[in-house]
Amino acid sequence: MIIAIDGPAGAGKGTLGRALAARLGLRHLDTGGLYRATALQVLRAGEDPADPVAAERAARGLDAALLDSPDLRSAEVGNASSVVAAIPAVRQALLDFQRAFAATPPGAVLDGRDVGTVVLPDAPVKLYIVASTDERARRRHEELLARGEASIYERVRAEIEARDARDSGRAVAPMRKADDAVEIDTTDLTPEQVLERALAVIDART
Repeated sequence: MIIAIDGPAGAGKGTLGRALAARLGLRHLDTGGLYRATALQVLRAGEDPADPVAAERAARGLDAALLDSPDLRSAEVGNASSVVAAIPAVRQALLDFQRAFAATPPGAVLDGRDVGTVVLPDAPVKLYIVASTDERARRRHEELLARGEASIYERVRAEIEARDARDSGRAVAPMRKADDAVEIDTTDLTPEQVLERALAVIDART
């Protein structure tokens, strides 16, 4: 079983992806984590995330241990990941990894921004998770505060809007809803309610 989950930052893709994987006994991959890890590797090397050569080198030599680094969730790495993700050579370097992960039995749940449109266009179940900009900014703001990081709501909201624009406007693999994806708006739903709606979609398609 392969489940593809896409949507903008802060909509709840990762929370749903982990919950579905646990419920269904599948492996889970936050594909955004690959881009965050690539960005972190570039930043730690003192290089510019917008440099295609540096970004591709980091992607092809990605240290998988970075996927567990707490630094992946920092605002700096989040913004840099959106920059490296717009570089075609980086996306190609990470594409094979994602497809191989999904093809490994018993299957997997992958969440990101182009899973259902580019990485796994033939996935039998595709979900597109959305939420209002205000709600996504609120969640991110509270997440940062909970981790003891300084956060200003207005700045977080502006960063989310800028990231949405980059992700949906990039020339390669822009973020968009796949034609056969089912949209779930999580703005006013609890994680448990989102999980139940997703399971209903999966039951109907498998």
